[in-house]
Amino acid sequence: QLVESGGGLVQPGGSLRLSCAVSGRTLDYYAIGWFRQAPGKEREGVSCSSSGGSTYYADSVKGRFTMSRDNAKNTVYLQMNSLKPEDTAVYYCAAEIQALCATYRLRSPDYWGQGTQVTVSS
Repeated sequence: QLVESGGGLVQPGGSLRLSCAVSGRTLDYYAIGWFRQAPGKEREGVSCSSSGGSTYYADSVKGRFTMSRDNAKNTVYLQMNSLKPEDTAVYYCAAEIQALCATYRLRSPDYWGQGTQVTVSS
């Protein structure tokens, strides 16, 4: 249902764009969230976007990350700028059926992607 891509190794201050391709239903059927999990840490919410609703960001990424939806391609993006070493993690997208985001963390995902590694290091 969900396939992420776009991860990789980048230097501090650099940028990456993650993609999350959604299959099964049209994108507006879902609220989409991005999560990340660093080694030894719990999975944390990064951002959340629902069709016709607002997009929310965790304080740690606000002003640096931008989430967008391309309904024609059924794909969600996470543009990550000014990356820091502490952004290093496996990034996951997740989808919740017919939901609205109320905060930056998708409340109860129905589907998860497989994850993509982002490493920020010099």
